[in-house]
Amino acid sequence: MVTGDNIDTARAIALEAGILKLEHKDRKYAVMDGKTFREACGPMIKIDTGNDLLREEIGNKEIFKEIAANLQVLARSTPEDKYMLVTGLRDLGATVAVTGDGTNDAPALKKADVGFAMGISGTEVAKEAADIILLDDNFASIVTAVKWGRNIFASVRKFLQFQLVINIGAIVILIVGGVTLNTNSQPMGTLQMLWINILMDTFAALALATEPPVLALLDQKPYSRADSIITPVMWRNILL
Repeated sequence: MVTGDNIDTARAIALEAGILKLEHKDRKYAVMDGKTFREACGPMIKIDTGNDLLREEIGNKEIFKEIAANLQVLARSTPEDKYMLVTGLRDLGATVAVTGDGTNDAPALKKADVGFAMGISGTEVAKEAADIILLDDNFASIVTAVKWGRNIFASVRKFLQFQLVINIGAIVILIVGGVTLNTNSQPMGTLQMLWINILMDTFAALALATEPPVLALLDQKPYSRADSIITPVMWRNILL
């Protein structure tokens, strides 16, 4: 939780909301104020990547890694603190979502992988910077967005696995048939292959694309940005 509120108020709300666990409230770096956070992580460093493009990085990366592993509440934060936190987390390989409703949230909303702005109480600047606008200003809607997003990703993987099974199976049959059988007794002709592709691609894609999300998707761990679209388990299933 990143807020501009007083640190004692922020700690109390975080404990009540379950963001900060009672046994962790006295842990180092679990609760910090913006000023301490800025001084510990150092100023942002701008690096020239060529073509007049500048990339920003955290000044003290080692301290930031330790803070990121423990931080639960950041109080008395400025827009620069929010932006620094999002930048540092993304540099560590995390996928970052940010919620906000004020103009001062815009830099962090823009920098995050996914920015959620409030549709009712949010300012126009925040809405412009965000990727998704919550029309009902309800944080529970974020859970719905996560569920549908994971469902889309899972459906893509299912479709890829299905298509690779069909295509690898067809290729193996044609190669084996071409090697072992004569020209007049091939296992599949050109029109038969096209017909199989039409059936498999069209109806299978519709079936998988319209599959509704299930609550079990929320029990999965978040995907890393470095994850391959085809996992080793999928390759095992395809070959089997």
